[in-house]
Amino acid sequence: MSTMSDSLVIARRNLIRMTRIPEMVLFGLVQPVMFVVLFTYVFGGSMKIGDSTDPDVYKNFLMAGIFAQTVTFATAGAGAGIAEDMHKGLIDRFRSLPMARGAVLTGRTFADLVQTTLTLVVLAVVALIVGWRPGFAESTNVGKILGGFGLLLLLGYAFTWIGALIGLSVRTPEAATSGGLIWLFPVTFISNAFVDSRQMTPWLRHIAEWNPFSATVQACRELFGDPGLSSSGAWPMQHPVWASLIYSALIIVVFRTLAVRKYRSATA
Repeated sequence: MSTMSDSLVIARRNLIRMTRIPEMVLFGLVQPVMFVVLFTYVFGGSMKIGDSTDPDVYKNFLMAGIFAQTVTFATAGAGAGIAEDMHKGLIDRFRSLPMARGAVLTGRTFADLVQTTLTLVVLAVVALIVGWRPGFAESTNVGKILGGFGLLLLLGYAFTWIGALIGLSVRTPEAATSGGLIWLFPVTFISNAFVDSRQMTPWLRHIAEWNPFSATVQACRELFGDPGLSSSGAWPMQHPVWASLIYSALIIVVFRTLAVRKYRSATA
């Protein structure tokens, strides 16, 4: 309870800081909105989903991938924020206080989760405006749609711990931003987010199907009732909801442990 209380104090500090620097939130909203508009109208008529090249089919196929990309790209911001606190000596001030050691990182990730939630809400509204319609399948309901967004937020929270580890491992916020993005591009693009993985070469498709990112995208499409579900026999594609939960939980356990250990050694 003490660790949770300390974490919430740090989270509140970071949320107050966000409100005082509104451009941080604004710039975080602009990029995903641009992705939605560009992919929808530039590639919408040329992408083949199954046997269809209907732009409306691609819109519904695309949104789960855009949502997942948005929550994972918050990793770069998390890493840069922690690197900046380390660079300015703020972490040393926190260490002088009687608080749990892991609370600094946990509070930061909680604050990033709140910002990601806000971004996801705005992005969902924009998606509805451009033509996304959850409920493509008759079995879809509000509970499943909310469950899909829950999986997205869980994946985003898991990836912020990767960002935290990167932020603690570099010397400057600029390096943390670059380091937080460079590995995200292959993770998000070698997946089923933007194209039908069945059209990939066999070896690349195998990588995409076992990609944790693809599992969450597949799970969201299933829960949202969107088209483009992979017919692969790979276990994550056959059981995407369970795969998404397992992948996210493993990422949190592994990278939180590594990040807290790195935090202790970096500030010892």
